[in-house]
Amino acid sequence: MRRSTGTVIGAAAVALATLAACAPGTDFGPASNGSPPGHLTYAYFTDGPDEKVTRDLIAEFERRTGATVDLQILPYSELEQQLQGRLAAGHAPDIARLTNLSPFRSDLLNLSANGADIGDQFLDQARETTSGPAGETVAVASDLTMNGPLVNTDLFARAGVALPPKDRPVSWPELLAKAREVQQKSGSPYAIAFDKSGARVAGLYNQFGTNYFGTDGAVQLDPAKAAAATRLFVDLNNDGTMYRDFWVQSGTKYEGADDMFLREDVPVYFSGNWQMGQFDQEARFGWTVLPNPCAERCGGFPGGKFMVALRQTTNPRLAAEFVAFMNSRQAQEKYAEKAHFLPTRKDLLAEGVDYPRRDAEMDVFLDDVRRTDPAAFSSAYSPGMDSTADAVVDELAAAIVGRQSVPETVARMRTSAQEALEASIP
Repeated sequence: MRRSTGTVIGAAAVALATLAACAPGTDFGPASNGSPPGHLTYAYFTDGPDEKVTRDLIAEFERRTGATVDLQILPYSELEQQLQGRLAAGHAPDIARLTNLSPFRSDLLNLSANGADIGDQFLDQARETTSGPAGETVAVASDLTMNGPLVNTDLFARAGVALPPKDRPVSWPELLAKAREVQQKSGSPYAIAFDKSGARVAGLYNQFGTNYFGTDGAVQLDPAKAAAATRLFVDLNNDGTMYRDFWVQSGTKYEGADDMFLREDVPVYFSGNWQMGQFDQEARFGWTVLPNPCAERCGGFPGGKFMVALRQTTNPRLAAEFVAFMNSRQAQEKYAEKAHFLPTRKDLLAEGVDYPRRDAEMDVFLDDVRRTDPAAFSSAYSPGMDSTADAVVDELAAAIVGRQSVPETVARMRTSAQEALEASIP
């Protein structure tokens, strides 16, 4: 899609050095984690293809600064617990990759005061989340994901059904009509699939004009709009469009429907850009990505990670410099290209990224970032999001099997969201 302007991490390094020299004030925090001068520890969980490019960027930082960085890979499922344990013991890593800042707010280093006042370089929708009480930068939104439908183009071709356009979104009825026609003519068991995830169906609610949380931080979930989205999802599971057992099996644990898509059991699969690398290697059929369908509005639902430095670091300026370097234009562009992530920098969001593989598909996701309502970002970054998403999975399963009505389901979702929000307040 776009062109890189050429480069220069050298210029970035100079800029960072200048930035550091000019920074007003310094917050050294408790200074107790014991990292020796010139050494950083980085607690990291990997989604797969991002690990190698992360190591490459670390090597570049080490070469430029003479510092050493110990990349500590942790299982995602243990990240929060391990980090809290290390903070309590006074041995926190200097840097961490997180999905939820709320449990660690009081432990985050003031990056602005340590030479990295870079918050305004990243998407505005994350600014409030990544800022401290005085507007200082305490975190960086380091990568972005976007929900969206992937389609099996071979199944569409075998069924003789024209693909919906890739350059403009269609309505929900239009997409469903085509998916069901492909199901009928190709003999695929189902027409569409959703990952079992409250974040995935959040895109559906957003399209119907509401979100779990609004831009004011409060619970939103407009009862009428949420009921319309819920009713559609329940119907899709009960009329054979979706594999009903997949969503009603017990537990709220995330489960991807990627195996269903790879078996060619569905022509349309709602997942997101993180699947690009896997499907590029494993799919034995043609596939592509379409814009999210529209109801009251278009767009999808975002997700993403944050990079932070922790106040226990004994090397605060170096830690802040590392966060700035890893999220510089050149570094984030390389990270996005190699890992098939979407950028969070305003310049890259505006200009796009040239992905070496599946560039056209990544452009579709990037276009949906631009279409997505700001409240969807507020919802994704809300401290109550994770617990609410789990509750939504449970409530939808109960509605699908008929244990509760659609209005009751929405009411219970709203109660769960309110409880999750209140529980997140220290």
